[in-house]
Amino acid sequence: MMKIEIQDLNDGIVILSLEGKLNMLNAPRLREVIKAKTAAGSTRIAIDLSRVDFIDSSGLGALINGLKTTRQAGGDLRISKPSEQVKLVLQLTNVERVLKIYDFADTAFL
Repeated sequence: MMKIEIQDLNDGIVILSLEGKLNMLNAPRLREVIKAKTAAGSTRIAIDLSRVDFIDSSGLGALINGLKTTRQAGGDLRISKPSEQVKLVLQLTNVERVLKIYDFADTAFL
């Protein structure tokens, strides 16, 4: 099971630190967390992918869905520090063109 650590910062910013596999089993949980945080007013979400060792199309879909959810609420979703496997998948699918990669989740909105 994928772990999700949630850190609420100021000004509606949330950092989600993921650990494990972001796949079809865990993607719905990520979608729900993003949806709940956005509904609660945290519209700027940074996702730390440094401890995600695998991502599949469902995981990519959850990230894109999260981007759509946050933008519809007037915010944004940003990612940081993808592992090598995740970075390769982002490059091969051109998702890195949609989701900009930041060095650190806590500075993604500065």
